[in-house]
Amino acid sequence: MITLAHISDLHLAPLPQVAFSDLVGKRLTGYLNWKLKRHGELNTETLTRLVAHMREQNADFTAVTGDLVNLALPAEVERAGEWLKLLGESDRIAVCPGNHDAYVPGALDLAVDNWGDYLKGETLEGETFPFVRRVGDLAIVSCSSAVPTPPFLAVGKFEEKQAARLDRMLQILGDAGYFRVVLIHHPPNAELQHPSFGLKGHRIFRKVIANRGAELVLHGHTHRSSIHHIPGKDHEVPVIGVAAASSAQGGTLDDPARYNLFRIEKVGNGWSCTMREYGFQRIGTDIVMRMQMRIY
Repeated sequence: MITLAHISDLHLAPLPQVAFSDLVGKRLTGYLNWKLKRHGELNTETLTRLVAHMREQNADFTAVTGDLVNLALPAEVERAGEWLKLLGESDRIAVCPGNHDAYVPGALDLAVDNWGDYLKGETLEGETFPFVRRVGDLAIVSCSSAVPTPPFLAVGKFEEKQAARLDRMLQILGDAGYFRVVLIHHPPNAELQHPSFGLKGHRIFRKVIANRGAELVLHGHTHRSSIHHIPGKDHEVPVIGVAAASSAQGGTLDDPARYNLFRIEKVGNGWSCTMREYGFQRIGTDIVMRMQMRIY
């Protein structure tokens, strides 16, 4: 049996020292949003407690589906790299980037350089994404939907070239009998699309999954716990989102901080997979198992 933990949207706080010269373009609106609202709803104490609880599970692998930072300032990116080292060794952790990690042009390149092996794996055509990590019968495929956007937009993008590489990877991994988990920050299902924060290319992504199949798709971005499905090659594929890992209780928009733990095991010619959701309730101070369900 293999255990896979899923955590997302860390939004590491507090912000580092911000110079007036840093607040150009989108970073200005992001900074104001943080100061006026988000700093009270996303906090370090919540994240620290949740991660400590998650680490006690001793998962074989951890998937982090983006938004480690807020404004993608160089000091934030560097701090996120140090945080990843505290979370665990890079051979047991894979990151897919979120829109905040690519907040302005050049930010994602800085993250790739700084976070090193946490954002690397087996690739095709020498491109950074998607990349693959393999642990026993489990294959984690990390895609990127992270692109810089104008102020007031948080959309992602998934294009044909990345889709072609994902298609080939899923075919190879499927033929080899792996349990394939695809990571992408923005949700790809039609129910969660929006002009301001949806995924451009969501139909392209779903077409690949429909043609080649996968066993799970994991995402973040919405700051909500959610379970949807999209068509796969042989069966419907669960698409599972998780609440922001730093989301404090009492927020007006987000679910309280949570993480998911999957237990995956080969059973004959098929799979057994159960999911447990752990996290804070809206009332009470304890981290509890909120839900358990069988995926396969």
